Amino acid sequence: MRLPPGSSVSIKETGRLCGLGTGLPWATLPQVKLISWNVNGLRAVLKKNFLTYLADEAPDVLCLQETKCTRDDVEQLWPADYTTYWNSAEKKGYSGTAIFTKTRPLKVINHIDIVEHDREGRVITAEYPGFFLVNVYVPNSKRELTRLPYRQQWDKDFLAYLKKLEQAKPVIWCGDLNVAHTEIDLANPKANVKNHGFTPEERAGFDAFVKAGFVDTFREFEKGGGHYTWWSPMGGARARNVGWRLDYFLLSAALRPKLKSAFIRKEVTGSDHCPVGIELR
Repeated sequence: MRLPPGSSVSIKETGRLCGLGTGLPWATLPQVKLISWNVNGLRAVLKKNFLTYLADEAPDVLCLQETKCTRDDVEQLWPADYTTYWNSAEKKGYSGTAIFTKTRPLKVINHIDIVEHDREGRVITAEYPGFFLVNVYVPNSKRELTRLPYRQQWDKDFLAYLKKLEQAKPVIWCGDLNVAHTEIDLANPKANVKNHGFTPEERAGFDAFVKAGFVDTFREFEKGGGHYTWWSPMGGARARNVGWRLDYFLLSAALRPKLKSAFIRKEVTGSDHCPVGIELR
């Protein structure tokens, strides 16, 4: 289902359109596991290990980016304990995000109320009792940096959207942010200073999120380098661990006391990205 900009989905509508999950309320659980994964084509990864991974990981919420499909494009019965939500790009086979959740949100929103940003299926916001969860696939600046000005505007507008949400309750946001924040977030920083994903402008965009109070969860537990979430399919980069950390979970500082762990599932294949996740108490 493709929702037009300015629309949202209520619990009642979600049950009718997407099927109802049966997960327990999170307040009854000792901890909650959230996972994010750029699958680089959901239909492709379904032919590999997606359902096995989902069963083994058993996250309470799974956020997907770059699905490259609509709900109707996938002939698949999802596990009964997950409710699925979709935001697909107007352009076929491009971009797209999805959320699989065991606990139904209070509301799901598929836009940030800016038309030029809301055509590519890049954001799903799920509101839960204690926080907003925002799943995002940030625009790529492109190899020749042709989309860098747009990317810079996106960063400003998306930060404003997050801070608006934060006025109501804390925010957790995750996804493929298409930037390596610091030199330890990629294998060859000096060779990539002017390349998309590591330009000063993109890194400054990430700095702005941190300065606004959002916590890079992985760096709360791991200060060293060598930890990546994306590898080029060329030249055996993944086997040699020549990669980039492009996938993140960030959260409002108010939620930092509830953060139990943050991790990268580098052993999970099927996409050029691997899953990342957090656990909350």
